[in-house]
Parts: sequence; structure tokens; C-alpha cells
Amino acid sequence: MLKVKEKIAYGLGDTASNIIFQTIMLFLTFFYTDIFGISPAVVGTLFLVVRIFDAVTDPLMGALCDRTETRWGKFRPYLLWLAVPFGAISVLAFTTPDLSPQGKVIYAFVTYGLLMMAYTAINIPYSALGGVLTANSEERVSVQSYRFVFGMLGGLLVTACTLPLVAWFGDGDQALGYQRTIMAMSALGIVLFFLCFAGTKERVSPPKDQGSSIKEDMKSLLSNDQWRVLCVAALLLLTGMVLRSTLSIYYVKYYLGRVDLVTAFVTVGMIGNILGCAAAQPLAKRVCKVKAYIALQLIAAALCLGGYFISGEQIVLAFIGNFLWCFFLQMATPLLWAKMADTVDYGQWKTGVRITGMVYSAIVFFIKMGLAIGGAMAGWLLAYYGYQADAEQSEATLQGILLSFTVFPAITSILVALVMRKYTLNTQKVEEIQVELNSRANA
Repeated sequence: MLKVKEKIAYGLGDTASNIIFQTIMLFLTFFYTDIFGISPAVVGTLFLVVRIFDAVTDPLMGALCDRTETRWGKFRPYLLWLAVPFGAISVLAFTTPDLSPQGKVIYAFVTYGLLMMAYTAINIPYSALGGVLTANSEERVSVQSYRFVFGMLGGLLVTACTLPLVAWFGDGDQALGYQRTIMAMSALGIVLFFLCFAGTKERVSPPKDQGSSIKEDMKSLLSNDQWRVLCVAALLLLTGMVLRSTLSIYYVKYYLGRVDLVTAFVTVGMIGNILGCAAAQPLAKRVCKVKAYIALQLIAAALCLGGYFISGEQIVLAFIGNFLWCFFLQMATPLLWAKMADTVDYGQWKTGVRITGMVYSAIVFFIKMGLAIGGAMAGWLLAYYGYQADAEQSEATLQGILLSFTVFPAITSILVALVMRKYTLNTQKVEEIQVELNSRANA
């Protein structure tokens, strides 16, 4: 059994990551369109193009982690080495130099690309670290519950403080306000990464005689059918989640007509996220993790569809609907990440090769593809429905924002539920795999 303080230390790493991740999901599109002055269609293309490079960088980072040997382990040292560069690049991404329209686009491409590379380099080893803290299936759910509760606390910090801090730091200059706000948040993130490094320990190692090449690792990875299921599910899940999260500001500002409630709306949603993550472990103890995950996706889809029928005047109902959607969707998140560690064990059981870094890096790649596609869809849909930055929107535009905020994310949750019917690593199967892996190790 892991001590609570180690679970908290691990969770602080996701607090640090989420300060940037949630800022990207909630504010970067709005920052690019309304502060930096880039068209929404270009922003959508930017998000998607940068993700293409992750097809190379993500598996390479995973392979590098698997081959890293230090006195601190394979994954922890990257938190120490990369925290400061990650923080510095985050500030650059939210800086607005005085450039020509073309120069702004180039600057956005370069800085966002560097930000995603830095995120890859620190988040893949951090994510994989959660799979080597313990081999116990129930403890893995507990670890991920702590992780996402603390991660969502970072998100709560972002939702509750970003716009007030922008106003305070900027004193009327929003561009300066965003830059200084991200500077303060990045400094906090660096400290939290250091605390995560200091408070955790790696315990699960690959077989001592394992000496596979990257080519052999890729072959082993592709033969892992349960890993493939999680990749597709992660892609669909993040596409819908990011689409809805990105459009939250536009939904509140234009459809509800209450720009003064943007911070309150996203903050209430983040509180739902935190409570949902906290409820994941008690749920997993009572219900099959796979069946629970599918049911939660269908509940989230129903809530999202229900939001389509909420009128712009029903402010309280809109808040309640968003809170419930966040609660049930995020209750499923720790279950998904616990399953990733189980697929590592499954791959070792099936092929004899343990590639923790490769498995996590590949799934994180699909998560970031979902992040990119969801962000790109938001930009393209805004352009398609005729959105004009900081102006009165037409009725067609308002209906487009509503449709994109409710119906499209609901469809992705339904697809995730269908995909997860192919996932077979229930609690009993995972325990059987653990017993056999222990027998092999003892032999």
C-alpha cells in the first residue's frame, strides 16, 4: 500500500501539468482570436498541424524513457530536468510581440509547437511514473484518483484565477495581463514538479534481461490489442472534451449573453471535475471498472444532449448541466488512466516485453491528437458559423455555438462507450495476469 503523502506528491505533478493543459483547453483559442488577432480558421489549422510532429516525438520520448537509467529511476528525473524549460516556453506561448499579421501566425506556430514538445517531454515520463509506483490494480485507481483530484485543483486555479489575474496584472492591457498571469502560474508549476520528484519512488521494473530494440518495442506495442482500444477511446474522448471546453467561453459570452459569468461557469465545471475524480475510487471498488466507464460515458452523453434544449435565459440550468457533465465525465478519467497501467502488464504477459514509456507515450499521443482535433474543430466551426471576434453574433452563429457545445461532444462520448465494449481487462483478468507475471519473475 502506498502512503497518502506519496499519492499527494504524485498528484502535485498533475497540478503543475494541468495549469498549462487547462489554460490551453479553456483560453488559448480565445487568446489567439480575441487578444492576438489570429483568425479562428488559422487557429484551428495551427492546432492540427503541430500535432503531426507528435507522431514522431511521442514514441521517441517513450522509448527514451524506457532506456533511461539513473539513480532516480527511468521517469522521475525528467521532472527535475525539464520543469524550468516547460515553464519558460509556456510564458512565450502567451506573449504577444508587435508583429505583422503573417508574423503573428509564424510566432504562434513556433511557440505553440515548442510548448507541445516541452509538454511531451515532461508529461510522458510523468504519466508513465504512475504505472510504476505500484503493481496493485486497486492502488492504481487510487493513485490516479489522487492524481486527477490534484490535477483538477490546478484546473480550478486556472478557471477561478486566470481572468481576474489578467485584469489585475494587465490593468486594461489584456495581452500584458495574460503574459504575467502565465508567468506566475508557471513559477508555481515548477515548484510543484520538484515536489513530485522528491516525494515519489519507482517500484515496478522491466525484466532484468530485457534488451529489446525500438523496432522490437514497436512490434510488441502494435500487437497489444487492449492498448489499441484505449488509443481510439482516448482520441474520441479528448476530441469531444476539448471541443466543449474550448467553446465554453463563447457559449457563456454569446449564447447565454453573460460575459460576466465566464469565470463562474468554468469554475463550477472544474469543481464538478474534482468531485467526479474523487468519486472514482469508491465506484471502482463496487463496480467493474470497464462497465462503470461505459456507463459514465453514456450518462455524460445524455447530459450533453440535454444541454441543447436549455435556452439562453436559463442561466441556472446551464450551470447545473455543465456541473453534472463535468462530474460524470471526470469520474471516468482515473479509471481510464488505471487501465493504461493494466495494458502495460497485459503487454508484458503477452509478449514478454515491458515497455511502460512506449505504452504511455503512444496513448498520450492520441490524447494530444484529440486535444488538437477538438481545438481545430472549435476554430473551424466558429469560422463556419460566421463568428466575428468581440462583436454581436447572428442567430445562425449562436445556434452553431450551441450545437457545437452540446450535440457534437455527446456524439464522441457515445462512440467512446461503443469502443470500450472491446476492452476485456476487467479486475479478474488483471489479477490473473499479475499472478502469472509474479510466477515468471520468481522462476
